[in-house]
Amino acid sequence: MLPFYYAVRNLLRDPSRLIQKVLGAAMVVFLVFAAGAFNHGMDRVLSATGSKQNIIFLGAGSEESLERSEIPVQAEAQISAGVRGIRNLLGSPAVSGEVHYMGMLTFPNGHQDQALLRGVTPNAFLVHQQVRLLEGRYPSSGEVLVGRLAHHTLNVPKNQLRPGATLLFEDQALTIAGVFMAPGTVMESEVWFDRNDLMTLAQRDSLSCVVARMESPDGYLDADLFASQRLDLELVALRETDYYQQLSAFYGPVRGMAWLTAILIAAGAVFGGLNMLYAAFASRIRELATLQAVGFTRPAILLSLLQESLLAALTGTLLATVLAIPLLGQIQINFSMGTFYLELLPSIALLGLVVGIVLGTLGALPPALRCLGAPLPIALRSS
Repeated sequence: MLPFYYAVRNLLRDPSRLIQKVLGAAMVVFLVFAAGAFNHGMDRVLSATGSKQNIIFLGAGSEESLERSEIPVQAEAQISAGVRGIRNLLGSPAVSGEVHYMGMLTFPNGHQDQALLRGVTPNAFLVHQQVRLLEGRYPSSGEVLVGRLAHHTLNVPKNQLRPGATLLFEDQALTIAGVFMAPGTVMESEVWFDRNDLMTLAQRDSLSCVVARMESPDGYLDADLFASQRLDLELVALRETDYYQQLSAFYGPVRGMAWLTAILIAAGAVFGGLNMLYAAFASRIRELATLQAVGFTRPAILLSLLQESLLAALTGTLLATVLAIPLLGQIQINFSMGTFYLELLPSIALLGLVVGIVLGTLGALPPALRCLGAPLPIALRSS
C-alpha cells in the first residue's frame, strides 16, 4: 500500500485545485444541512402546536383551513354542555371559541404587514396550555396580546411590540397589553385580540372554531359523535394533532423543493468534480504507471487516489459543519403559519457526513479507473 502522506502531498501540489475541491464539498454539505434543518424545523413547529387532548370543531368543508371555517357563536355553549369528557379547570369547562383571521396591521411609522390574528377569551389559556405570559397582562377591549416572535412575521423591530406600544387594525388604534410565549409552536407568531373586538373590526358574526380540551385523548370519540348528531351546526371534529399534520402535509412540496435544490447542486458538484479530477489524474498517468513499474498494484494506487479525493471532501464537510453549527441556529424562517428556527440535529449531521463521503468517492472513482486502465507500456510513454 502507498503511504498516506503520498496522498496528502499530492493534494498540496496544487493549492488552487485543493481549495476548489474543499469549497465545492463544503457548499454541497452545507446545503444538505440547511435542507434537513428546514424540513425538521417546519415539522417540529407544526407538530408541537397541536395537543393530543385538544379537539377542534370546525365548519364542515373547511377542515384544511381555520381561516375559512365558520361556525355559529352558540356552538361554543352547546359543545360545552353536550360533549362528554371535557376537562373542567377551576370550575370552568376548557372550551375556547376562537376567531382566526389573516389581517393587515399598521404601525405608527406607516409600516404594514400581515399576521395571523386570533380572537380569544380567557378560556384560551385553558386549552392552549403551552401559552405563558412573559410581560404585561391579558388584554381587555382595545388591547392585544402579541407572541414573542411576532416581530419577525411583521418585519418590525422587537421594541415596537412591547407592552404599551400601539398598532392599528382597520384604522382602530390598539394598545399592546402583553407578550406571550408558546415554545416551539406557531402561536408565538400570532397577535391575540379580545374576541369581541376582532369580530367587530373584521365584521364577522361567527366563530372560526371551538377548541375543547378533553380529559383523555380517547375523548375524540365523544366529540365526533356530537358533531355527527348535531347536523344543524354543520360541524366537523378533528384532533388538533391531526389538523396540524394535515398542514404539514400541505407544506410537503415546499420541503421537497428544499431537498430537490440540494440534490441538484450536489449532482452539479459531482460532475464538476469529475471534470476536475479527470484533468488532474490525466496529467499524472506517467507517474501512476511508474508506481506500477516499481511494484505497487493498481488497487493500491486506486486506494491512494480515493484517499486524496476523500480527504478533500471530508475537509469540506468539516468546514461546512463548523459554519453550520453557529449559522443555522440563528436563522428564522417565516411562513404563512408562523416562524420557526433551523436546528442542526445529529441525524442531519450524520447525513452530511455520508454526503461528503459519497462526493469524495463518486468524484474520484471514474477518472481513477480510466487513468489506471491504460496498458503499462503505453502509460509509461504518455506525456
